[in-house]
Amino acid sequence: MKDLKAIRGLHHLQQLIDQGEHEHQDFKYLISDARKIARSISAFANNDGGRLLIGVKDNGTIAGVRSEEDLYMIEQAAERYCRPTVDIEFSAIKAGQGLVVFVASIPRAYERPVEVVEADGTLQAYYRVADENITAHPLMVAAWRHASATEGTLITTTAAEGAILARMRTTPGEGTTHHRLAIDCHLSHDAAADAITRLAALGLLQFTYDGHQFLITLPDNDTL
Repeated sequence: MKDLKAIRGLHHLQQLIDQGEHEHQDFKYLISDARKIARSISAFANNDGGRLLIGVKDNGTIAGVRSEEDLYMIEQAAERYCRPTVDIEFSAIKAGQGLVVFVASIPRAYERPVEVVEADGTLQAYYRVADENITAHPLMVAAWRHASATEGTLITTTAAEGAILARMRTTPGEGTTHHRLAIDCHLSHDAAADAITRLAALGLLQFTYDGHQFLITLPDNDTL
């Protein structure tokens, strides 16, 4: 990576910081663990993208970047621990008093999921919810894969999928679980999982985090 030239932009930086940490923004005082940062990259990429403000403490205090090694650590996280790798755009902002803050912009993944190679060699996808990186529901991951594999193909719904949609529309404002849908629709666990995966890939179902777990819900714009 070439050395970044810091530009003036303290007012803009402060506006970003004033937003706090949220679905598309995270503060990082320093980067010390590439795999942990890979989880943030995965979470943002699997949502709608986001940015890391490096050199900013959790409380919003500008501390400045200590070393350009932080940039290399993020690059290592994106290239070594993310599957597929993620291209990150970096910029640097002068924050006054000789301080510099790095901004790492993470794009939404064109093909999801972006997974992290964990210490035991397994792959795990993450998803950004509010200011947290949450382990993605297995059926979310399956739906992302299915959507990528079937893009542009004609898809018809099955009886199982029709039964699940009918059940969901009896209580449109509520979320439920895979297990509950299988019972309510008289489907096997595997048949329900397959139907939910296909419906989510089509955008007819979505996954909503309630603070404890992902629940299966209808999209906000579903009016049928």
